[in-house]
Amino acid sequence: MWIFLRMAACVVLVLPSMTVWAQDDALMVRGKYLTEGVVACANCHTARGDKGQPLFEQGLSGGMLFDDDAFKAYAPNITPDPETGIGKWTDAQLAKAVREGIRPDGSVIGPPMPIPFYRHLSDADLAAIIAYVKAQSPVHHVVKKSVYHIPLPPNYGPPVTNIKAPPSTDTVKYGEYLANIGHCMDCHTPRDNKGMLRMDLLGAGGQTLEGPAGEVVTPNLTPDQSGLKTWSNAQIERAIREGIDKNGAHLQPIMAFNWYKNINDPDMSALIAYLRSLSPQPFAGKK
Repeated sequence: MWIFLRMAACVVLVLPSMTVWAQDDALMVRGKYLTEGVVACANCHTARGDKGQPLFEQGLSGGMLFDDDAFKAYAPNITPDPETGIGKWTDAQLAKAVREGIRPDGSVIGPPMPIPFYRHLSDADLAAIIAYVKAQSPVHHVVKKSVYHIPLPPNYGPPVTNIKAPPSTDTVKYGEYLANIGHCMDCHTPRDNKGMLRMDLLGAGGQTLEGPAGEVVTPNLTPDQSGLKTWSNAQIERAIREGIDKNGAHLQPIMAFNWYKNINDPDMSALIAYLRSLSPQPFAGKK
C-alpha cells in the first residue's frame, strides 16, 4: 500500500509538469510556424553579407539595409544577445515593440517595420513568436543605427490588448488576419505623397521598392483584370510559395516566398480566399 501511495503521489506531481511542457512545446511549434512562415521575420532580420546575401548561420542578428528616399534603415538584431540584441528585454517590452512600435527606452520604431499590420497580431500568436525568438541562439552583432528623413509618429495608436484571431472556420476573416500579420498589403497597397498607405486602394499595388536586383513595382492583388482575376488558385499559391508568377517569371526575393513556402495548406487557402474577396481595383502603378 505504501509503495502504491508513493507511486500515486509521483503521478500527481508529474502530470502538472507534463502539462506545462506540452503547453510550452505547443507555444514553440506555433511560434516557429509563424516566424518562419506567414510573419516571415527572417526575411528582414536574417544577417546579410556584403552583397546582400543571407547569412543563415548568424540567425536573426539583423543588418539588412533598406535604402529609401525617406530613410536608410537597418533591420535590428532580434536574437537574445544581451548587448546587441533583445536579451535584456522582457516579454512585455518585446510585445510592445512588435505590436505597438515602441522600444523599452520609449523611442518609436520606424518603417519598414509594418507596425500598423502587426497591431492585428493576437495575444496568443504574439506570445508564441516572442517565445520562439527568445529561444534562439544569441548572436553578438552590432547593427548600424537607422536614419530617417521624415518625422516618425509619436505612436501608432493606443495600446493594444486582448486581441483574438478569428476562428479558422471563418475562412475569409481568418485569411484577412493572415494577410495582416503577413503584412501583404504593406507592399501591395499604393502610398500617397506623404508615404501613407492609400487604404481606399487596398491591394492595388504600384509601390516601387528596391530589391536585390534593382527596382521592382508591386503587382495588383485584387480580383481586377489587371490583378488576380484571371489567375487560378494554383497560380496564386505558386507565386506566394515559389516566387513564380502566372507567366513563369521569377519574382524578386524582396517577396518573402522563401518563408511563405512554409504556410500550411489550410492557411494558404484562407489567404487566397481573402484576396479573392477584395474589392477589384485597377493597377495603381504606372503601366
